[in-house]
Formats: sequence, C-alpha cells, structure tokens
Amino acid sequence: MKFAFILDPLASLKAYKDTSLAIMREAAKRGHSLFVAEQGDLLLRNEQVRLRTRKFEFEQGAQWYRLEESHEAAPSDFDAVLMRKDPPFDNEYLYSTYLLELAQAQGARVLNHPRHVRDWNEKLSVARFAQFAPPFLVTRDNHLIREFLAEHGDIVVKPLDGMGGSGVFRLHSIDHNIGVILETVTDFGQRTIMAQRYLPEIRQGDKRILIIDGAPLPYALARIPKAGETRGNLAAGGTGVAQPLSDRDREIAMVVGKELKKQGLFLVGLDVIGDSLTEINVTSPTGMVEIAAQTQGTANPCNPASIFMDALEGYVA
Repeated sequence: MKFAFILDPLASLKAYKDTSLAIMREAAKRGHSLFVAEQGDLLLRNEQVRLRTRKFEFEQGAQWYRLEESHEAAPSDFDAVLMRKDPPFDNEYLYSTYLLELAQAQGARVLNHPRHVRDWNEKLSVARFAQFAPPFLVTRDNHLIREFLAEHGDIVVKPLDGMGGSGVFRLHSIDHNIGVILETVTDFGQRTIMAQRYLPEIRQGDKRILIIDGAPLPYALARIPKAGETRGNLAAGGTGVAQPLSDRDREIAMVVGKELKKQGLFLVGLDVIGDSLTEINVTSPTGMVEIAAQTQGTANPCNPASIFMDALEGYVA
C-alpha cells in the first residue's frame, strides 16, 4: 500500500519518540511505501486538489531517513493520506482541512476526517460528553471567570487553540495575580478561553488514552507533572508512565470512541484526569512510543503502532 503523511518538518521531529514516525516504521516493516509532505505541499489547481510528496525511507545513523525528489500527485493516488501536522489549529490548519475535504470528494481517503477535525475543537468537544467532564465555563468575559473561580475556589484556565500545555494557568481564589493572568489569557477580553475546575488527581497523572478506529488501547500514558508544576504534558516536563486502563477510563473511552468512529476520527487521544474527561485530541495525538517501550517484556505487551497499522490496513481493504 502507499501512504502519504502530512507532517511537520522532518528536522523538527524527535525520531526516538515521535508517534508519526513509529507508525511509519511499522508500515515500512510491513512493506508499505511511504511518502511525506508538509502542510505547504497541499494545493489546489483549479478544481483539483494536488499534493507534492517525496518518497521516504528509513536509514541507519545520524541521517535517519532518505528522501527522493518531490513529485506532485492527486491525494486519491494514495491508499490513505494521514494528516499528522501538530497544532496550533490556526488559519493555515483550517485551510488545510478545506483542501483535504475537497480531496475526499475527489476520492481520497483522509485520516482523520478533515471536516470533523475542524468541527471537534480539542477543548470544546468535551461538551459533547458533559457527563464525563468536570465543571467548565467557556467565555472571554473576565467577570464571569471570576465568578466561576469564586464558586470553585481552584480552577484551570486555558486557550482553546493551545497544545502541549501552552498558555495554561492554575488560579486559586486567594491568588494575587488573578487580574493579570485573566488579562493575558483572554487578551483583555478579546479571546475566548476555557475554565475548568482544578482536579487534584492531576498529581497521579493526566492520562492520555489512545483511541484507534473507535477502540481504546489497553494502556493509558499517565503524564505526571514535575515538582512545582500543574501541567502533566510531556512538553511541559511531565513524566509519562504507562498504566492499564481503569474501569472508569474504559467506560469513558468506549462511549466516546463509538462516536469518534462514526465521525471518521480514526486516531484520537483522550485526556482524563482522575475520573474526568478534560480534552479530546483529534489532530496529532502522541504517546505510542512510550507505551510500547514500557510494556515490552511484560505479561501484556502493547505495540500501539502495530495495532494502528492492523486497523489502517483493515480500513483501506
């Protein structure tokens, strides 16, 4: 099979831990052909969507990959196009989803489904499953956020388009910096943000549960904050620990996963703190390499990239 991956620049990827590369290694091991592109390689010639790709092969050594010359093709020429560009979900990302949706209409298989990536904001989408979410408020009105803080005493505020824990603040009712933090995160009332009740279970980790074609992996990656930090994100210095799903994790994952499958959201990362769903990551969720490494040699090893490729081959077939 031929698979095209739309990625961030290869030089920016951490080859030893990147989830996209883990999937690509598994695909290469199975004999599939790999092609890579960046966001700017997606274009529209009159009514036809085109994608400039370069054939990709893994190599040994410091230069860990080899690329052939760029070639322009229709996205439908590939068995699947996997959109794995990291957020932020800015206008360029938005335009990419429009082009990929046009490509779908022209016969391409695109994962995740571009329209539903566009529709499922990674913060706001928890409102679809409010029965699992902590109390939350979405607004740009600082007065309303202060009321929410007074009600709950301890909250987290975060932008709707952030990633990796960027722009996330914890606020206490006795904090002396409430005003400046709210001015910063809402850009003086011009930017809509989310506030959620603080969950002290974050100390046991912000669990990333990977959903593949509607079904959860048996392990979550609990991202445990470093000392003095509220955020568990690995990008913010958190430590990832693979652990079996709890009954509550599985309940959340099965209910949410059923809807994700309907929407063509093939690979998704749920963020669960304690018993509460806090985010639904539909763009380029990570964590596969850590789960594989930490469960290898155990009684129940888990290779997420292999599970993903089994599902992708079945989907294409």
